[in-house]
Amino acid sequence: MKQKTIGNSFFLEGVALHTGLNIKLTAHPAPANHGIVICRTDITGKPCIKAIVDNVGHTVRGTVLMNDHMQVGTVEHALAAFYAAGIDNCLFEVDGPEFPILDGSARFFRDKILEVGVVEQDADKKYLVITDVVECETDSGSKITAYPSDKFELEVLIGFDSPVLREQTAVLNDISEFNEKAAAARTFVFVREIEHLLEMNLIKGGDLKNAIVIYDRIMSQKAVDNLCEKLNQKSVDASQLGYLNGGLRFENEPAMHKLLDVVGDLALIGKPIKGRIVAKYPGHKINTEFAKLLRKKYLTK
Repeated sequence: MKQKTIGNSFFLEGVALHTGLNIKLTAHPAPANHGIVICRTDITGKPCIKAIVDNVGHTVRGTVLMNDHMQVGTVEHALAAFYAAGIDNCLFEVDGPEFPILDGSARFFRDKILEVGVVEQDADKKYLVITDVVECETDSGSKITAYPSDKFELEVLIGFDSPVLREQTAVLNDISEFNEKAAAARTFVFVREIEHLLEMNLIKGGDLKNAIVIYDRIMSQKAVDNLCEKLNQKSVDASQLGYLNGGLRFENEPAMHKLLDVVGDLALIGKPIKGRIVAKYPGHKINTEFAKLLRKKYLTK
């Protein structure tokens, strides 16, 4: 199997979730053995960073890459789409500290990749091959396990103490299923979290167009009205639990989005995986810790 890059450059523009900035993002083809590299065009000297897990700075509400010269966040949706397309090499240019959130999924990246195509390069693709059982677990009950397999398989379980969203599963039997099953799955947030996130200045660009908003605990009508105003949304009936913005694209969309995030975070290993991954209650922190564990075990000599 040969390495791949995109067939041509493409451009996307949209709001950044955490800063609210309007972001311009361009993806360019890159030579073999280049990897995925991100450059900040808004900073003098246009500093760059390689999209590998060693460069993860923090994982608060998204995966943020950092070095001495720059940082860039919300990269996981783009990386998931590129990983699913088998793309090894690409140069991203972005004019701000985040990738645009777009509709909260990887759909626009998937569609742009399909539009420009993927080309093979004159270099062999290098895999990370799982040869034994590898586990990573947290005190909070999250756990990710890798098992040997001759292809990339992924199973995700999510669970919340919520009358609207309890346990859900999402499964990819092969990475080729990603575009159809997972790419359009949007990020989600609970209404009860939003005030806190707004106070932390973490969702300045968030509205009901780029996330599933889950209303699962009765609040006063006034509190709901205030939140809807902040989210540029018409007010809703505070007595009705459910999804504030028209429901789900498919039944297990929240679990599929968590699966999408796992793919994007594991893409930071820098090599495609041959193995079966089972993730229970995943999140960006354990996802990237697991990526570091696999990279250290199999790629560090």
